[in-house]
Amino acid sequence: MGRQLSRKSSFQQVISRAIALGFRPKRSAHGAVKQIQATIRSGYRHCVDMDLSKFFDKVQHDVLLVRVARKVHDKRLLKLIGRYLRAGVMVDGIRQTTSEGTMQGGPLSPLLANILLDDFDKELERRELRFVRYADDFLVFTKTAAAAERVYRSVESYLTRKLKLVVNHQKSRVCSANGVEFLGYQFHGYSGQIRISPKSLAKFNERIHEILNRNRGMSMTSRLAELKLYLRGWIGYFALEQRKTILTDMDKRIRRLIRACYWKSWRLPRTRISKLIGLGISKSDAFAFGNSRKGHMRMSPTSALQRGLSNAYLAARGLFNLTDRWSELAPLRRTA
Repeated sequence: MGRQLSRKSSFQQVISRAIALGFRPKRSAHGAVKQIQATIRSGYRHCVDMDLSKFFDKVQHDVLLVRVARKVHDKRLLKLIGRYLRAGVMVDGIRQTTSEGTMQGGPLSPLLANILLDDFDKELERRELRFVRYADDFLVFTKTAAAAERVYRSVESYLTRKLKLVVNHQKSRVCSANGVEFLGYQFHGYSGQIRISPKSLAKFNERIHEILNRNRGMSMTSRLAELKLYLRGWIGYFALEQRKTILTDMDKRIRRLIRACYWKSWRLPRTRISKLIGLGISKSDAFAFGNSRKGHMRMSPTSALQRGLSNAYLAARGLFNLTDRWSELAPLRRTA
């Protein structure tokens, strides 16, 4: 009896470290990221990074409805879900039937995805594997590369044979946990340091350049308001980043782009000179910088614009500071 209780306790402990998150109460992307970090710190340094090819487009209706029927016994509701799945799509004004897949963007699709993949979660738990799943994205962790290779083959077999899903072999791999990406984050070292992934940083820079495009015909007030909305939401998600310096560099880059926007909006030399004088720059410096023929980005880090359009000046006009907000969100990182 004691051995059975011990074995059960050990099994429950493994399950507590293997979590399916995404579209579930009190579970979030941050929880998944922290779980991965904890798993890496526990010595699981290899993982199976598997991608399901067009998951929401390839779900087999029969396989899904069989699993829904295990819990839902109302035939009218089952019929309604079936009609929802087979409602079809409009392509160039013509209705086309759908024999597989679920509608993306609707509130029911992620729920159905979790129902379908619940068997997958239980299978991994039965094997006592360390894994983290968020919707259709998941990582399975092992302590050795050889074990990861075995898990890859068995997991692929289960997904294709039991759940009739398609594995994207071009994006699926067995890899080291050092540098693996998940939900826009990247993990480094034996401590599983949480960083923003290069892809996420590239998307961030692209979006910032769109907002601060100097050719957009809008006021600086509107531009700063739009920028604030984006930055607040972005840092709210990526608050688990553990390097302060990267946020500091981002703030510097953003301020430089904003100063370039101001410089272009002033356009004429006489306008630039008067604006610089109004910002407290001496007449001699205002004339020297105002008559410069350098481009906007080359002028943005100059001393005149740094002093005139100071950090305090930009903050007073509504510029959102990523580093300050990151510091305010420090409690989110304490358990990471």
